Amino acid sequence: MQFCNFTPPIETSRLRLRSLVPEDAEAISILRSDPQVNTYLNRPATLTTDEASAYISKIAASIQQHKWMYWALELKNSPGLTGTICLWKFIPENDKAEIGYELATVCQGKGLMQEAVEAVIRFGFEEMKLQVITALIKSGNERSARLLVKQQFRPDHFNHYVSKEEAGEFVVYYLLNTHMP
Repeated sequence: MQFCNFTPPIETSRLRLRSLVPEDAEAISILRSDPQVNTYLNRPATLTTDEASAYISKIAASIQQHKWMYWALELKNSPGLTGTICLWKFIPENDKAEIGYELATVCQGKGLMQEAVEAVIRFGFEEMKLQVITALIKSGNERSARLLVKQQFRPDHFNHYVSKEEAGEFVVYYLLNTHMP
């Protein structure tokens, strides 16, 4: 597994994936306090810009410690954070990481996260040399399940990649590097 000490920018046809910056605090606060975005996430809402600023600092430190790769998503034709996507929970001895993502409610249902997930998978497999990417989604999160299946993720019914205890109330999906073209 190969790590970076920074988040390299990635572009898709409609999106720019870039590092979080302190100026994203207000947008992060709005995104992470949206009840619809938080429906399927096990985390407390981030309600203030101070909390969001602390979160951005935490992410920056985690990138330096090789714990995360984290991108802010913005539309090319309308700058400003609309979502985030990350690789985290790295297990170097297994060349494995977990993918996570969130998108502003107004941007959902337009295929934007599909673009972002595809780009981050490619980065993970080609640049980081990952062999397995997992995703944990809450039961009932059908939109996320469909997104993952479109990217050729498979349900991990037998807990090969994440233990039942680690998964908790989540359904585990996995993608092997052999699925890349």
